[in-house]
Amino acid sequence: MSETVVVVVPDADILASTVAARLAIKIIDAQAVHGSASVVLTGGRVAAKVLRAVRDLPGSAAIDWSRVDLWWGDERFLPGGDPDRNETQAREALLDKLPLDPARVHAMPASDGPDGDDAGAAAARYADELGTPLPRFDVLMLGVGEDGHVASLFPEHPVLQETGATAAVHNSPKPPPTRVTLTLSTIQSADEVWLIAAGPDKAAPVGVALEGGGPKHLPAASATGVRKTLWLLDQAAAAEVPTQR
Repeated sequence: MSETVVVVVPDADILASTVAARLAIKIIDAQAVHGSASVVLTGGRVAAKVLRAVRDLPGSAAIDWSRVDLWWGDERFLPGGDPDRNETQAREALLDKLPLDPARVHAMPASDGPDGDDAGAAAARYADELGTPLPRFDVLMLGVGEDGHVASLFPEHPVLQETGATAAVHNSPKPPPTRVTLTLSTIQSADEVWLIAAGPDKAAPVGVALEGGGPKHLPAASATGVRKTLWLLDQAAAAEVPTQR
């Protein structure tokens, strides 16, 4: 049965270090059990801090990075190398400094890729890369937006009704307007889902999500793992966490 765990630390810097340490342990444990590890990365400021913290973590030397599969939860549909792409930020923060197997780094298609500016085709291409059945995701990391969105799944947006593995997002309420994202059903297939939030602007959506807010109004409330849903918060983001937890 899935469990929900809430971890609260003093500030965003300690949060990044905490997530990095947990991630390294999770990868090492997954490799011990399965021979490899599969991680879904997220984007945003906190995600970049986490990846930089992984780079500086002594324990990361125990990871066989050639046996790690990396995926993304969503991507801004921009040209390859654009500084606003989650892939670009992840490569600069950590990935370019690791001995990864390039074939196991599964970036979402860019707008100057083989599908051109067709985000629907790009989403379908990524679904094909994921395959059927979906890969084992040992951990899937998500940032939580001020409006309660995760990946590029926004409150009240039609993309929440998508039932495939991936979806193109048009008319996103946050720029850029076109994106590619995993769907809720794909997110919910992960062994563990980690929701990461820092700052007072995240307190309201975090509190409502942990009180059981509906997925249509608050996608973060439905971002749950098969075995565990882990909320990793700094004190500011945890200000409205229900006291009974």
